[in-house]
Amino acid sequence: MKTQIGILAALVVIATIPPFQAEAKGCIKGAIVGGIAGHMAGHGAIGAAAGCAVGHHEANKPRPSQEGQPAIPPK
Repeated sequence: MKTQIGILAALVVIATIPPFQAEAKGCIKGAIVGGIAGHMAGHGAIGAAAGCAVGHHEANKPRPSQEGQPAIPPK
């Protein structure tokens, strides 16, 4: 009986949490590359996790603004 009440309480808590969108920009590509590199070293899961973190970081880096930069003339 206590187990059922605990499961019911957990479901109620989970149901009341608002949904959120995951920000996976860069993670998938990084995880694939990291997983392959990690597999070659014998640590595929660790490589995939590290690749996801690095890919996400690189994708969210601020881009330098193009305003105020001198135009490069075509050759």
